[in-house]
Amino acid sequence: MILSDILKEAPALDDGRPAWSREEFEQQLRIKGESYHIFHPFNVMLNTGKATPEQIRGWVANRFYYQIAIPVKDAAIMANCPDREVRRGWVQRILDHDGFEYGLPGDANAGEKWKDEGGIEAWIRLGLATGLTREEIVDLRHVLPSVRFAVDAYVNFARKAPWQEAVCSSLTELFAPIIHKQRLATWPEHYPWIESAGLQYFRNRTSQAPRDVLQGLALTLDHFKTRAQQDRALEILKFKLDILWVMNDAMGQHYGVRT
Repeated sequence: MILSDILKEAPALDDGRPAWSREEFEQQLRIKGESYHIFHPFNVMLNTGKATPEQIRGWVANRFYYQIAIPVKDAAIMANCPDREVRRGWVQRILDHDGFEYGLPGDANAGEKWKDEGGIEAWIRLGLATGLTREEIVDLRHVLPSVRFAVDAYVNFARKAPWQEAVCSSLTELFAPIIHKQRLATWPEHYPWIESAGLQYFRNRTSQAPRDVLQGLALTLDHFKTRAQQDRALEILKFKLDILWVMNDAMGQHYGVRT
């Protein structure tokens, strides 16, 4: 599904079909995990120890473009959201990725306990651990055009869609803890040349993602009440899943897939 399709005029709020219960709707959302990129051949290669150092570095460098887009996407959701309570919860995602530091420079209270360098920095350190330099990560020289296009499409959707729909698109987080745990379980054995400290991003997300899911899922279940709206939510989640899949397609075509 391309961006112009997902941004088309939303269907009627209620077409007369009976809505799923809250539990049934959640189950339908979770079923979409069958299309999560954990099953993409490129990702399977990474997690089964068949990737070369070049392929791993290529994945890290390209995925960085997605990492830096996450807080931009979340800021777009907040900019479109008039609900203060939602914004108060959602802002944590930006802090998680961009990092934060309380206090002014020289403030005695601005110690280590008031500072978090964030997920973007943690991802850079993953890149360093795989042999990339900071410069080549942050200047985006390795980012493939198709990856850039896919990520930009996701950010544009978050900017233009109703904020509730953009929230729904974030629900790929339902499936994220699985993939992070898989990497933590397999990478140290398969790729011992990558220092353990470089995997901290994955450790962080195993606790952050489930927290994010609680908020995003509750907002989605609360908003999409009719069957027509629920079908729309499933389309949106599939769109986001396609974004992640296309990114892996691009990397697989460029770097190859070893089986």
